[in-house]
Amino acid sequence: MAGDDLENYESDMELQLYREYKTVVGLFNYVVETERRFYLANQVDVKTLSNAGEVYFELNLTDAWVWDIYRQGRFVKSVKVLTFKDVNVEELNRDELQIPKEGLDS
Repeated sequence: MAGDDLENYESDMELQLYREYKTVVGLFNYVVETERRFYLANQVDVKTLSNAGEVYFELNLTDAWVWDIYRQGRFVKSVKVLTFKDVNVEELNRDELQIPKEGLDS
């Protein structure tokens, strides 16, 4: 596979993933970002822990979707993440998820 072919393949996969994200985002309550992954989840539990003076986070996600173009199954029952990096958890506002009807073709 040539370099351009690989780049086009990965671009197509990212576009498919974005379309899937737009389809499923309304099913979830939270967006969770870590340094390695982006998740949608319906339940999120974050614990701040320490060991030998090092602070880290333990995240437990339930009923989740993982943004990863290389995964066949992006829906997972539960996810446990341990990280020393920043974690961002946002509760989704259902009103923000509505697609405006203006400008859409009937």
